[in-house]
Amino acid sequence: MEKVYFYVFLVCSIILIFLGHYFGVKKATFLEAEQKIKSRPHYYGWYSVILMAVPAFLFYTLLSALSYYKIIYFNPLLTYTFTFLIIVIALLISLKKITPEQNARLKVERFINITLLISAVITILITIGIVISVFFESLKFFKNVSIFDFLFGTEWEPDTAFLGGAGRGNEMVAEPKFGSVPLFAGTAMISLIAMLVAVPAGLFSAIYLSEYASKRLRKKIKPLLEILAGIPTVVYGFFAAITVSPIVVEIAELVGLKAEYTNALSPGIVMGIMIIPYMSSLADDVINAVPNSLREGSLALGTTKSETIKHVVLPAALPGIFSAFILAVSRAIGETMIVVMAAGLRPNLTLNPLEGMTTVTVRIVDALVGDQEFGSLETLSAFGLGFVLLIITLILNIFSMKIVRRFREKYD
Repeated sequence: MEKVYFYVFLVCSIILIFLGHYFGVKKATFLEAEQKIKSRPHYYGWYSVILMAVPAFLFYTLLSALSYYKIIYFNPLLTYTFTFLIIVIALLISLKKITPEQNARLKVERFINITLLISAVITILITIGIVISVFFESLKFFKNVSIFDFLFGTEWEPDTAFLGGAGRGNEMVAEPKFGSVPLFAGTAMISLIAMLVAVPAGLFSAIYLSEYASKRLRKKIKPLLEILAGIPTVVYGFFAAITVSPIVVEIAELVGLKAEYTNALSPGIVMGIMIIPYMSSLADDVINAVPNSLREGSLALGTTKSETIKHVVLPAALPGIFSAFILAVSRAIGETMIVVMAAGLRPNLTLNPLEGMTTVTVRIVDALVGDQEFGSLETLSAFGLGFVLLIITLILNIFSMKIVRRFREKYD
C-alpha cells in the first residue's frame, strides 16, 4: 500500500509542478503584454518550478532521513501529504511573486550555478572518498608486507596467504610472495601492444574522416567505426581466445617461434581494436576543431594538402590528440575481461609477448572473488595493487596535463 501512496504522490506532484510552470509562463506573458518585464516569460515558469520543487524535495528528504534513522518516525502517508501541501503553498507564493519588478532570469541562473557547483563538489568528494577507502585498506596490507618487496619483488605467489587468516600460519609451508613487478610488467606489455594497434589506426582514420572524406561518406563511416565501442568486452575476449590466439600460434610456428595459446600478443591486438573508436572519435573532434583559416592560409602559401595536415593541422591539434592518447592508455590499463580470457592468470616476468602473462586489474579481480576471508593477505593485496595503480594513473594524468598545457596554443 505504501508504494501506491508513493506513486500517487509522485504523479500528483509532477502534474502540479507542470501546472506551476504553465501558469507562471501564462502570467508572465499577460504582464508582458501590458508592460515591460525584466525576463522572458519562460524564465518565470522555471522560477515557479524551482520554488515548488526545491523546498518540497528538501522537506521530503529531511522527514525520510529522520524516519530512516529512527530519530522521529513519520507515517509515509503523512509525509506525502505534508510534502504535497508544501508544493501547493509554494505554487501560490511563486505566482504571487511573478511581478514586473521580479528578475526571474537571475534567480534561475543563480540556481543553475549553485546546482552545478554542488555537482562538482559531490564529484570531488566521491573521488576523495575512493582514494581514502583504498588507502586505508592498503595500509592493512602494507603492515604485513614490505612495501619495498611489493614494489620491486619479481615473484607473485600468494597461494599460502589464506593459511594466516585461518590461524595456520605456523605450518611448514612456503611463505606467500607479493612481488608486483610481473603484474605491472604484464600490464605495460599488453597496454603497449594495444597502443601500437590503436594509435596509428585511430589517428589515421581520424585524419581521413576529417580531412579527406566527404561529409556524406563521413556520416556513414563514423557511426560504423564507433559501433566497435559498443561491443561488450566479453565478446572481444572470445574473439581473442578463439580466433586471434590460434592465428598468432600458427604464424609463430611458421617463422620458427613457439607461442602459447594464452599469450600477451592476442589480447593486446584485440584490446587495440577495441580502443580504436575512442582514439579515432576524440582525435577526429580535435582535428575538426582546428580553424579552417589555418588550413586556407597554408594552402594559399603553396603547400599541398598532406603538407598542411602534417605541418599545420596536426601540430595545432596535438594537445587534444595527446589527451585522447592518455584516455586510450587508461582504457587499456583498466581492461580485465579480454586479458582473463586470452592471456591467462599466470604472473610471468618476461619480454616475450608470445608467452602468457597477466595484469594488475586481473589479479585484483582474482583476489576479491576467491573463497578466502576478507582480512587475508591475498584479499588485501587487491587494495595494495589498486592503490599503486591509482598513484600511477594520477602521475600519468598530471604528466599529460603538463604536456597539454605546454603545447596548447590559442587561435582567435
